[in-house]
Amino acid sequence: MKKSIFALVSSIAVLGAALAGCGGQQASTGDQNAPAGQQPAANAEKKPQLLRLNLHSEPPTADPGIAEDTTSGAIIQATFDGLTRIGKDGKTPEPSVAEKIDVSEDGLTYTFHLRDSKWSNGDPVTAHDFEYAWKRALDPKTASNYAYQLYYVKNGEAYNKGKAKAEDVGVKALDDKTLEVKLENPTPFFLELTTFRTYYPVNKKVVEANPKWANEASTHVGNGPFKMESWEHKSKMVLVKNDNYWDKDNVKLDRIEFSMVEDETTELSMFENGELDWAGAPMSNLPTDAIPALKDSGKMTTQPIAGTYWYKFNTEKPPFNNVKIRKAFAYAIDRQSLIDNILQAGQLPAMGAVPPSMALNKDGYFKDNDVETAKKLLAEGMQELGISKLPPITLSYNTNEGHQKIAQAIQDQWKKNLGVEVKLENKEWKVYLEDLHEGKFQIGRMGWLGDFNDPINFLELYKEKDGGNNDTRWENPKFKELLNRSAKESGEQRLKTLAEAEAILMDEMPIMPIYFYTLSWVKDDDVKGVVIDGLGGVDWKWAYIE
Repeated sequence: MKKSIFALVSSIAVLGAALAGCGGQQASTGDQNAPAGQQPAANAEKKPQLLRLNLHSEPPTADPGIAEDTTSGAIIQATFDGLTRIGKDGKTPEPSVAEKIDVSEDGLTYTFHLRDSKWSNGDPVTAHDFEYAWKRALDPKTASNYAYQLYYVKNGEAYNKGKAKAEDVGVKALDDKTLEVKLENPTPFFLELTTFRTYYPVNKKVVEANPKWANEASTHVGNGPFKMESWEHKSKMVLVKNDNYWDKDNVKLDRIEFSMVEDETTELSMFENGELDWAGAPMSNLPTDAIPALKDSGKMTTQPIAGTYWYKFNTEKPPFNNVKIRKAFAYAIDRQSLIDNILQAGQLPAMGAVPPSMALNKDGYFKDNDVETAKKLLAEGMQELGISKLPPITLSYNTNEGHQKIAQAIQDQWKKNLGVEVKLENKEWKVYLEDLHEGKFQIGRMGWLGDFNDPINFLELYKEKDGGNNDTRWENPKFKELLNRSAKESGEQRLKTLAEAEAILMDEMPIMPIYFYTLSWVKDDDVKGVVIDGLGGVDWKWAYIE
């Protein structure tokens, strides 16, 4: 027997609402009288359907099998489409390239029946494209940092780790229009996973003909609502409506123009001067100095999302190979002060890794600004390492005004509370990411926005020492065993097991949570229908200029 897709989607929607209650997910950035995706008013056609945005920085890639950051993700979301797509409500996965989905009674086999759709170059999108894309991301040779997102598929992890063959992976094109997927365990959020970029298809012919296909507009091929017209690296990118998109009739924008301006004050000035239609999240941040005035004016929109801003410790290098020293640095900062004096946009102090919308322990695992405990732990940790003075310490972050101000404030707090001198270092985004992955850091800034609405997404990052996004190099056998056990559990027992795992993560502190995200932005009143989901993802598919 097979369950109906409609029943399954409904159950996911209920789960999402339950888990995301504290996060206050909103349907879209449109006003309450203009829900996301509604048809433009009769006079809307008089205005050019052009949206001008700032991407903040150069996307490291536009390849869904390689991308790991939100900048790349925003472009990929616009130029690709998955088996499912988050709908206009910003919460519910809906059939997209897949027209119909059957699920076996045991929840282990999904059969996706594809609709007629095309790539931007006119080639048909087939089930073979999905099979190829998933196995390509899992192939160890591809070195995708997001390969673990496909471990829910049967033998996905085994293949990625060289313990199985490609043909053993549980994804198979039965014919051009039918994709069969077998899972390791029942995964209630699997249709939410298939909305994520690592599960998108790629055009095998294009990829194999040119390894650099995703680096230039002239060779980029997608299957989404927009296609890439031009890409002036580190300067500008232009997307235009994809007339080969299966749902093109519901795409109203003709053109999206992206600037790449890193300075947030400059971005806001461009918006105020009429050069941009939008400033701030989710691609960038509003300048912290401007937030009070923007709040008072009523022009700024703020939305809580499922995301955590944290610092990562390199646990392989002294002094942060010592857990007590890591905890000392984490306990010695005043998160609420950072929020009150710098961030000022409704963020919440983070005393755990998992955000409030899916929290496993709403009280957190440690106390904010616990200076006395921090001093005691630092002294004990230094004694364990046999040192009387800490080595030079550097805090790294990617170039951004907000990151800089947070780093400067924390630098001051560490000096005041622990007597520790810390040097600050900033780098361009792409270089910064590469250095983190290569272990060329001591403390590094990073944030994590949920890829799907479940706490496992914030914990599985640290399951494996060599995991794609585990720059800390930390690993704990008990933590790993608990995550593996949770995959075979459900309901309250599963959440209890995950809470045990998070407690271990916070007790050993390879990461230092700082705050839980909100997104803040300003936009032109004529911009309607942009969907920002509760995980911070942005979709321009239904956007239009009124």
